[in-house]
Amino acid sequence: MLIYRAPVAAPPVLLVFAHPYPDRSRANRRLLRAVQGLPGLELRSLYDLYPGFDIDVPAEQTALRRAYAVVWQHPMYWYSAPSLLKHWFDKVLARGFAYGQGGTALSGKRCLWVVTTGGDAAAFAEQGMHRRPLEEFSPVIEQTALFCGMHWEPPLVLHGAHRVADSVLDDAAQQYRARLEQLLAAAQSAGRTTAGAA
Repeated sequence: MLIYRAPVAAPPVLLVFAHPYPDRSRANRRLLRAVQGLPGLELRSLYDLYPGFDIDVPAEQTALRRAYAVVWQHPMYWYSAPSLLKHWFDKVLARGFAYGQGGTALSGKRCLWVVTTGGDAAAFAEQGMHRRPLEEFSPVIEQTALFCGMHWEPPLVLHGAHRVADSVLDDAAQQYRARLEQLLAAAQSAGRTTAGAA
């Protein structure tokens, strides 16, 4: 079961992972392996935690409150997120918590979107299978973060996840680890600043 929290003094980086069939996903498994064990990373694998879709909203909101940054990692399903992550958005990012009056729990937190696609980069072009660049499919996820007051980080995208060469996958995994290390370093710095101001 892919659930852990590395104990650290600084606010953690929260990785919300949503893949209904992780054992079948060469790309997402490789990306996760690259970042597992990073000090300060808290991983919540939604399909392990909630196979019946019965989300523990207080637990998820607590994890979000203590996080410095939030990462959403998932495969693209029908140009959007898998159903459990969409359900998580609907239930967890509630009025009064993530938006609306008093809904400032996520304000100022950094948000990184990590997404894999079955189609290669050429498929996301005007003459490709999907007829539009990926950037035209991302506003729903991006606006979810922005509506909650989060800072949108440049996404990490891996195209052609089923067929991509090992060298390309390894490069993406290294990039992912580097991006999370940057967020974790920023979280540690923020924790020191907060402690110094206390």
